[in-house]
Amino acid sequence: MQMIRTLALLLIAIALTAFVAINWSPVVRVNFWPAGDGYAGFDWPVGFVALFFFLAGMLPMWLLLKGAAWRFKRRIGNLENSLKANSFDPPAPIATSSQLDAATQESPASPL
Repeated sequence: MQMIRTLALLLIAIALTAFVAINWSPVVRVNFWPAGDGYAGFDWPVGFVALFFFLAGMLPMWLLLKGAAWRFKRRIGNLENSLKANSFDPPAPIATSSQLDAATQESPASPL
């Protein structure tokens, strides 16, 4: 499973590098919000734009994954703790079979 994840990350890195290399230009205008006579934006190199928006798209899914893992670990911990609290040791036997045999041999049978 580790090898598949590493291979997938390698393919993503190669694709991102190829995208940046193919679309290279020194500066790209990224418009964010309409302002008075134009748009509010920044002039960024293509590599930063691609990396920024890739990470911005990946961040919500990563946070969702971490939140679900944390929730499941917490739930499993609660279930384990409740199992420990509800489990109890069975009571010790009143007498063992060897103790009962010894008691019957010591006391004579009643003459009824």
